[in-house]
Parts: sequence; structure tokens; C-alpha cells
Amino acid sequence: MILQNKITPFLWFNDNAEEAIDFYSSVFKNGKTLNVTRYGDGAPFPKGTLISATFELEGQRFMALNAGPQFKFNEAVSFFVNCATQEEVDELWEKLTAEGGKPGRCGWLKDKFGLSWQIVPTILGELMADKDARKASKVSEALMRMDKIDIQALKHAYEN
Repeated sequence: MILQNKITPFLWFNDNAEEAIDFYSSVFKNGKTLNVTRYGDGAPFPKGTLISATFELEGQRFMALNAGPQFKFNEAVSFFVNCATQEEVDELWEKLTAEGGKPGRCGWLKDKFGLSWQIVPTILGELMADKDARKASKVSEALMRMDKIDIQALKHAYEN
């Protein structure tokens, strides 16, 4: 039996959950599949198709389900990824927008499966929390003009 987090995000896919899990596990350095169950004979999907799986990305557990096209992802739920460096922001942004993903504003993007992510450098919160409201405002103004977040541009806005 796999121990579960108290709260685990549960992702509903039409029929490509296994492809999504493989993709996310390739994007994040610490990604792995923990448990898989598959459909048998007489199921609504071909025998051997993944029903559900538990997987982990950077220590966060997720569950995935192949259950048909009834529900789609939307921006009401996104996954916030805290990045230490510009290199990490760039790498995750490029991988998650690849193969049909779509960039959004202020560090938001949708991957090729339609799942929303926020790729955010840690320093953004630090700069925006500055007690000098003018500096924080300049950072916010710079952020509003960005798709992928640029740490140097944020620092420049903060310092000038």
C-alpha cells in the first residue's frame, strides 16, 4: 500500500493520463510513478489502458485517472512552481510549453494537456513584499508586461 498525503491533487484525463504522467516525470528532475492500475476485459477502454495512477513530482503526490472527455482542465486550478534561478524558470517554461503548450501572462502557462502552471522565481515574492511600496509597485508593473518571468528585469525595475 502506498501512503498518501492528507490532500492529493486528482487529475482527470480523457484517455492520455499515462502519457501525461510520463511527460511530467520527464519535465521535473524528481518525478516518478508510484502505482498503476489498468483496465481489464469488458471495460470502457481497451484492456491494459491505465485506469488510475499515483505519481510524484518534486515530493508532491498526484493521482491521475483516465475516465473520458466529460471534464476539462481550466485556469481555476493551477500548480505553482517555486523556482530558485532563471535557469530553472527557463527550463520548466520551455518544457511545459513544448508540443502545443501555451504561454500566458505573469508566469502562467498551459501545458499540452491543458493543465495550468505558474512558473515563478522565489525572488518575485521577496521583491513584491518590500516595505517600500514604490519599489514593490515597480516590480508589479514590470511583471504585468511579462509572459515568462525575467529575474533580471524584475531586479532592474526594483532598483530603478
